[in-house]
Amino acid sequence: MPSRPGTPRLLRELNDRSALDLLVSSGPLTRAQIGQHTGLSKVTASQLLSRLQERGLVTVVGEQAGGRGPNAALYAVVPSSAYVAGLEVGPNRVTAGIADITGETAAEVTVDPNGVDDPVSVIHDVVVRACRSARIPLAKLQALVLGTPGVIDPRTGDVQFIFDLPHWHAGILQALRRDLRLQVTIENDVNLAALAERADGAARDVGDFALLWATRGVGLAVVLDGRLHRGVSGGAGEIGYLPVPGMPLPDEDTESVTWGMPALGGGLGALVGADAIRELAGRYGFAAPTATECVRTAAEAGEDGEPFMRELATRLAYGVASVTIVLDPELVVIAGDIGRAGGERLAGLVEEAVGRICPTRPRVALTRVEGNPVLRGALLAALDRAREEVFSASSS
Repeated sequence: MPSRPGTPRLLRELNDRSALDLLVSSGPLTRAQIGQHTGLSKVTASQLLSRLQERGLVTVVGEQAGGRGPNAALYAVVPSSAYVAGLEVGPNRVTAGIADITGETAAEVTVDPNGVDDPVSVIHDVVVRACRSARIPLAKLQALVLGTPGVIDPRTGDVQFIFDLPHWHAGILQALRRDLRLQVTIENDVNLAALAERADGAARDVGDFALLWATRGVGLAVVLDGRLHRGVSGGAGEIGYLPVPGMPLPDEDTESVTWGMPALGGGLGALVGADAIRELAGRYGFAAPTATECVRTAAEAGEDGEPFMRELATRLAYGVASVTIVLDPELVVIAGDIGRAGGERLAGLVEEAVGRICPTRPRVALTRVEGNPVLRGALLAALDRAREEVFSASSS
């Protein structure tokens, strides 16, 4: 990117953006507090606030009592200045959330996509429903980010391959943008969960970490120096394909009895997928309709569940070890429905198992993100894009 000279207009833009980010993270604030945090003079802070009020981005929301003289006005970002949408797209459920520019969630809607072959119509329907629930027009949305369980081409942003969603294909990104008349971004769902973990969870303030996502299958997200690592083709983190001794190579599909949908055959995915975990749990006497329930029951069984939990941890450790040996991250987060079901005990056992396998032993922690981490990550990514556009727009 070519450098821009430090013109007065550029400096105003930088000051405006700094103040807006500060108000989002720490507001409401007085003029003096804004000046104190940004290093701006009272005159410059006053001019800045006037500009932002004229643009409809900032408003007075109250007063703060001081010592001598009149009370100081408290300023905050106008929540309705822009809205964003985040979506989690899966084979049996599509969830859309709407948030205002401050990050406050205004609505959340879930629909069943089964029976509809056209992904665009499914997404359009759930976004419209979510906007209606939030009582805002679709045109008020500034950005939309949706997470899918597949490989996204980082060069085009389009779908390359989605194992669980056969109707999703290359060209879907442009089709969604045309239909919604909106800036749409598609991202891998586990990558979005990692964004949520870094913002709100166990990886806060951690520059290098990996997130192991264990649900029906297994996935991984890698964050290096605070940035998602997607790889040249977008395939970084597809750890289910990792060859594992004793398991067939991941070169064929098998039918998942647990979920009634295609599942990856061979590799680590076949060792720690839902069917494999359910079969393993049955051998230890923990039979249940789903793998998640099997793991939760074993975790709650204490010493009786320890042998099963240790073997499950060893299987998960194969994947964690492969990342640890190559990247040596500071932290590995265990997430997903099965990861949550195993709790802190499973995370601790995975850390022990990795320590036996690897020359280094990363800290392994359970996810701390509440609610839906993929949806949360999608909203965070959409907010980043919206704020960049809205907050950085030049004043007239």
